[in-house]
Amino acid sequence: MVNKGESDLLRASEIGNYEYCARSWWLSRVRCLPSAHLEKMMVGEEAHRSHGRAVVASHRLERLGYLLLLVGGVLALAAGWWWLVAGSAR
Repeated sequence: MVNKGESDLLRASEIGNYEYCARSWWLSRVRCLPSAHLEKMMVGEEAHRSHGRAVVASHRLERLGYLLLLVGGVLALAAGWWWLVAGSAR
């Protein structure tokens, strides 16, 4: 449903809705009738939120993996340097 102040504003999702079903778009935009599929839409919105959380978690784990790889590389270089220095001191 559209507020009076937003009646001239057309969102990208509305264009998608219009492409999918012009009559449905007209009923919701012009006649201000709610969708008959509100429950399914709410389930879909929750699925999108859940997927978004999974994507964010995946990005965090990826960054953690790169950080651990960097720390491992630094430790390997430090161990190699220590081995060379300790070996030449004998």
